[in-house]
Order: sequence, then structure tokens, then C-alpha cells
Amino acid sequence: MDAWINHLLVLLALPQYGLSTVLVVSFVSATLLPMASEPAVFGLIKNNPALFWPVIATATVGNTLGGALNWGIGLASHKVVDKYRHSSTHLRALDWLERIGPKACLLSWLPVVGDPLCAVAGWLQLPFWRCVLYMAVGKFLRYLIMTAALLWVFPGGLTH
Repeated sequence: MDAWINHLLVLLALPQYGLSTVLVVSFVSATLLPMASEPAVFGLIKNNPALFWPVIATATVGNTLGGALNWGIGLASHKVVDKYRHSSTHLRALDWLERIGPKACLLSWLPVVGDPLCAVAGWLQLPFWRCVLYMAVGKFLRYLIMTAALLWVFPGGLTH
């Protein structure tokens, strides 16, 4: 599997493929697979600062589509599971998510918990489009703030 992923990353290497790479990497990184999209986003913007807004938009779309996939996985798993049995911690977390509703998807940008949060939102059958809207807002703000901060903190690039 590692060889396949390495081959895919070489195929999508920046800057030859640019925005398509950012779209694919940000999509995959939003799924339950462990991958970070920030290096691709930052690398493309550092190599081509004129693409700042298209890269931020593309990363937001890809990451939001990945979150929507997680929502669908959660919905599908809900339909498969007869009854769930969880510890009191899980039940409290589910209760919190049900009370907060789709707005909880604003936190979909968080490492470790963000992607599963989208899946649980689907499992709970929270409204799809409202969840996607909140996912998009949270992910957009993450990419915007992270990239702007990196450009300000590392104006000369990371290779020095």
C-alpha cells in the first residue's frame, strides 16, 4: 500500500499538477485516511503566490467533499447498525452532537476528531447540506488562517 501511495504522490507532485493536486490531497486528507493537505497548499502558494485564493478555494472544496464523504459513511453505518452500545462517554458525546446539531461541523477542521465528527453527523442523520455548509466554513477558515500565518512566519520559505 505504501508503494501505491508514494506512486500516487509522485504522479500528483507539485507544481506540475498544481490545483488538481491540492484538490485530491485535501479530499483524501479529510477522509478517515491519515494525510495532511497543508504542505501541498502551502507549497503551491509559496511557489506561485498569485494562486493564493484559487488554492484556498480548491483546498476548501476538496476538504469539504471529503467531509461530505465521511458524513455519507456515517449515514451508511447508521443504517447497518441495529442498535449501538456505547460507554457513557460516547453517549455524552453523541448527546452533545445532537444538541449542537450541524454547527458542530464547524469543528471538522480539527486534527484527530474533525473527520470522525463528520461521520458521526451522518450517522446521526443531521441535515446534510447544513453540515456541509458548516464544514466548508470551518475548513475555509483553517486554510486561510494557516496559510496566511505560514506566509507571514516563513516569508522566505521553509527550505532555508
